[in-house]
Amino acid sequence: MRVRAVGNVVILVLLSSLAVQAQPEAEGRPATYTLPSAAAPAPLSDWERNNIDIYDRASPGVVHISSVTLRWDFFYNVVPSEGTGSGAIIDGDGHILTNLHVIQQAQTVFVTMADKARFRATVVGADPGADLAVLRIRAPADKLRPIPMGTSGALKVGQKVLAIGNPFGLERTLTTGIISSLGRSLKTEQGRLMENLIQTDAAINPGNSGGPLLNSSGQLIGVNTAIFSPSGGSVGIGFAVPVDRARRVLPDLVTAGKVRHAWLGFQWLPLSTDLATVLKLPIERGILVVETIPDGPAEEAGIRGGNQPIVLGNLIVASGGDVVTAIDGAPVGTAEQLLAVLQQHRPQDKVMLDIVHADGTSARMPLVLGEQPAGY
Repeated sequence: MRVRAVGNVVILVLLSSLAVQAQPEAEGRPATYTLPSAAAPAPLSDWERNNIDIYDRASPGVVHISSVTLRWDFFYNVVPSEGTGSGAIIDGDGHILTNLHVIQQAQTVFVTMADKARFRATVVGADPGADLAVLRIRAPADKLRPIPMGTSGALKVGQKVLAIGNPFGLERTLTTGIISSLGRSLKTEQGRLMENLIQTDAAINPGNSGGPLLNSSGQLIGVNTAIFSPSGGSVGIGFAVPVDRARRVLPDLVTAGKVRHAWLGFQWLPLSTDLATVLKLPIERGILVVETIPDGPAEEAGIRGGNQPIVLGNLIVASGGDVVTAIDGAPVGTAEQLLAVLQQHRPQDKVMLDIVHADGTSARMPLVLGEQPAGY
């Protein structure tokens, strides 16, 4: 037998002949046959009951998202291209949380509910840095079954998780697994670095994107977003955006359509051993303040930028500036560490910076984060 997928229909192709030849009756064959009695159903285990309960409660809140994008074909004709994914209803107003890549560049987006009702959706907002998007449908209240949000800050490796989505168009499929690792980093096809992802071995395939990752209480703890797969199918390495990241950006996405990112107000370079040696700095790890932005948060806090231009190959670096080594006690020796810390904050948050001045003295300075302007 061979399995082929045609659209959303799975066809079983029999490799042997469909015609079965009747065989002559064997000698001694009985005239009648009594089927053995079926055994009583085995009791369900606690693990099975938990899976069934979560699926029954959460699957009505999982939707199938289809998007239509117009593209040019080889002959320069405009043709529609359809993509599919998953999403989770998060409130009674019809807001749906999904991945940005599920609906990116789509001209039209449709949402299909568990009862097959279909609604046209509008894109409310998107956060490219986290690959998150919020849709909204105008559906009757009795059709909206929000999935309760949990938290992701206290997750543990080994914890049971469940994923519900629409892999390959097969709607509301349940898979189970564990949290394989935490704090993973992943670079997207667009070159963006996604930080602090949840890694799971729950089977995730194309079409699962945007669907919920749930804990054993049926709470949303992540948004399934990507897989590592040399073959294109699940090999047990999937990634999800933690729900705490989604919770931080949801208010901005719903009210403003974009995320208001926290901003320090200075241009910077991560230090390396060689750069620190050339600039004669007393420290080898940290974020070098190259230039403060006029009237920005750093300038108002008294952070000092460089004032002595030095040519390093094709790069001109202003030396003499402060070096930030930690924010609220969290080390920021690399660009990834700095961005990860900023993602935990919003504009107007007050943070404490550990600073090393060019003369080698240290200081701890408060700074009120601003909102990152366009172009930075």
